[in-house]
Amino acid sequence: MAKEKIVLAYSGGLDTSVILKWLKETYDAEIIAFTADIGQKEELDGLEAKALATGASKVYIDDLRDEFAKDFIFPMFQAGALYEGQYLLGTSIARPLIAKRMVDIARAEGATAIAHGATGKGNDQIRFELTAAALASDIKVIAPWRSEEFRNQFPGRAEMIAYAEKHGIPVQASAAKPYSMDRNLLHISFESGMLEDPWFDASSEENKDMYVLSVSPEDAPDKPEYVELTFEAGNCTAINGEKLSPLAVMEKLNELGGKHGIGRVDMVENRFVGMKSRGVYETPGGTILFAAHRKMESITMDREVMLLRDGLIPKYAQLVYNGFWFAPERLALQALVTESQKNVTGVVRLKLYKGNVIGAGVKSPVSLYNPNIATMEADPTQAYDQGDATGFIRLNALRLKVGSTFQGE
Repeated sequence: MAKEKIVLAYSGGLDTSVILKWLKETYDAEIIAFTADIGQKEELDGLEAKALATGASKVYIDDLRDEFAKDFIFPMFQAGALYEGQYLLGTSIARPLIAKRMVDIARAEGATAIAHGATGKGNDQIRFELTAAALASDIKVIAPWRSEEFRNQFPGRAEMIAYAEKHGIPVQASAAKPYSMDRNLLHISFESGMLEDPWFDASSEENKDMYVLSVSPEDAPDKPEYVELTFEAGNCTAINGEKLSPLAVMEKLNELGGKHGIGRVDMVENRFVGMKSRGVYETPGGTILFAAHRKMESITMDREVMLLRDGLIPKYAQLVYNGFWFAPERLALQALVTESQKNVTGVVRLKLYKGNVIGAGVKSPVSLYNPNIATMEADPTQAYDQGDATGFIRLNALRLKVGSTFQGE
């Protein structure tokens, strides 16, 4: 009888290396390791050999960077998504893509289950499993960290390291970096360890070696750099006049943003599971793209459409953060967002300087800004009669006047 097959989301770190071996032993199963290349760079080096040496029967390392940029990052940025006013959702938006590909592999390989190394305290477990529920409700999900048996066997890192050494699993575990990192095309996140103290200053000089994608603003060039982003229907299609794919746009903006110390965020956020957590993020390219997109919308989007879309930003961001990317409500919101972006077309000029993204000009062939109407000088179009404002103000003041008669009673 053929063994059960399990597709494991594999990073090659201590946790997933131990989990790979543990799953194989516990379930007497064939483990298919899967790693999504979504921009981790050198973190992918040697992963296939390591997974096979640890006991995987097969390894997938799939380059999903184009799909990540085009079908996940760009639609989210069209929506102006920002979680709790600060977080550009770099980790959140990657999880549904990873889980989607895991389901595809499970189907192709005839696997009955997928597994992940997300802890029972975090958001990632929810994102993986809600995606699986939406796309393949018949496939079982195994979450070792929610298993009492697994937690009893591995109450801490010391036990995991001992297990890895016993089974000849090559892992690097050190106190040199007492925090966890997660990197992709959009950002890199840092959490746990010394960062669990919200009073800890992650921006101090002695901690600057923690950062990967950006220099500190203090060390950024003393001369500002100008950059022009071209938009078509809400998506950036060129930088400084050079046509680029969504992937190339993100890579170029990451380079520019990192050079100028742009995109660092240090925040305490509300996890879906109920607790607050502290995270530090580097999102250099995303921060530039977010600012440019907003500026492009300022002259091309109708006021009431913008008001409607902006009112939905907290809900859209919450859906992404909580793992509902493939839920019907997110898809419905995306349809509205796509409609709102039809005329978000033109060129934005920005100035990058020491951690700041400064607007330096915007133009569009479908601009709704009319200088002849907006001018404080005589309006040659006579489209606006200043005298009309008298009645406009009187009507809007009526309820305030009526209400004021009862104040103080």
